[in-house]
Amino acid sequence: MPKPHGFSYEQHRDHRVVITHQGRTAATLRGSRADRFLAEVGAGDAQLVMARWTGSYKFGNERTAKNHPRNRR
Repeated sequence: MPKPHGFSYEQHRDHRVVITHQGRTAATLRGSRADRFLAEVGAGDAQLVMARWTGSYKFGNERTAKNHPRNRR
């Protein structure tokens, strides 16, 4: 599965974090969720963390699964 890419985030003064993927808003985090996200981004691979928090980490294996013999009908 390819590594996630194209994610970025902006931290705002009102303790809000906006995560974007290729220029489009993917998630907005506020309060304690934003704090947990920022701590996790600082401790690990930022692209993977943002993909996980937005739910976009699954992309990449759907094509492989679609071509699996059990799914060809």
